[in-house]
Amino acid sequence: MLIPIGTDIRTRKPPLGNWLLILLNVLIFVYTDWIGGAGGQAVKSLYMLDPAWPQLWQYLTYQFLHGDLGHLLGNMLFLWIFGDAVCDRMGSLCYVLFYLAGGVFAGFTFAIGADNPILGASGSIAAVTTAFLVLFPRVHITMLVWLFFFITTFQLPSMILIIFKIILWDNIIAPSFGGGPTSSVAYSAHLGGYAFGFSVALLMLAARALPRNQFDMLGLWQRWRRRTGLAGGATGGPHAARPIVVEEMHSRPLEPLKLTPSELLREEILNHLAHRDVERASQLHQRLLELDASQVLPRAQQIEVANHLAQTQRHAEAIRAYEAFLAAYPTATDAHQVRLLVGLIYNRYLRQHAQAAAYLRDALDGLTVEAQRRLAREELRVAESRISGPGPDAT
Repeated sequence: MLIPIGTDIRTRKPPLGNWLLILLNVLIFVYTDWIGGAGGQAVKSLYMLDPAWPQLWQYLTYQFLHGDLGHLLGNMLFLWIFGDAVCDRMGSLCYVLFYLAGGVFAGFTFAIGADNPILGASGSIAAVTTAFLVLFPRVHITMLVWLFFFITTFQLPSMILIIFKIILWDNIIAPSFGGGPTSSVAYSAHLGGYAFGFSVALLMLAARALPRNQFDMLGLWQRWRRRTGLAGGATGGPHAARPIVVEEMHSRPLEPLKLTPSELLREEILNHLAHRDVERASQLHQRLLELDASQVLPRAQQIEVANHLAQTQRHAEAIRAYEAFLAAYPTATDAHQVRLLVGLIYNRYLRQHAQAAAYLRDALDGLTVEAQRRLAREELRVAESRISGPGPDAT
């Protein structure tokens, strides 16, 4: 099995709207399938969407019904993985309305060409999934691989996972080899939800109904236009005199995307890293932290800067970069190795043995390579002996 289990995103506030939707789905399932008996089944029959005799309210109510426990758990997992971040960006009220509207659109898409009933939150969650793609196209998703007795994790960019695996493979390519028209999965509802979520999220960004940043889909598109010269300017042509804009609707340009000093500096750091100038990127990273101490680079770039600082003996700066990485990406596949490295730096170079011991204990909880575990145990023994000795610098 290949299962998403986390993302790199830290929410700014509790995503209460998403938690409420998950709770409602679970509570309704508990009643209809576990404790409601015949009454619960009657609720399912009445409130699922029946395209042969559709009632308007069924386009809302079918979204909160599920066929069995596996159906519920799969949907709620995806809603939790992708919904928290989207809810955080949209705000709870807007997010809940978006979720319900996505489900309604998915229901109408399904009803156009079907006459059998449909239930489940998949259409709504499909809308949330492509909204996540629009808002966070460069975020990495942690995937769990479970094959018999082999279990591991790895990370995929959301753009690859959502477009190629979830949308194309799961809903278009794989069904053409299997299930076919008799399959119990409503693929048309999924595709309707994906289309709704992607287009509406793009429109909300273009209209500034959602907060913008340089890493959302429109920001990436704008920078691509600049790099390829499609935005006009030095190359001349019919667009040379026009301003660079984020998007155009009805031939009316919106205002350009304005980056803050921190965002401009982040962009410069990433450009230096792309050209393998890690030293200059590391210098600029320190300036970035002076501007905004909460700034964190994308996962791979953050660890690249931290490693360079450690290799060039700038230990205090390296610790700061590593700790920012761990705070932003605590579930990264290499997080325990990073904790071990932080413990080593604290213990050997900064002589802050209490901090070293805390990181080394955390590293031991997750390290699986025996050589790394032996190193962590030995360093922990040294750190603890120095903590209990005559002073922090005792040898």
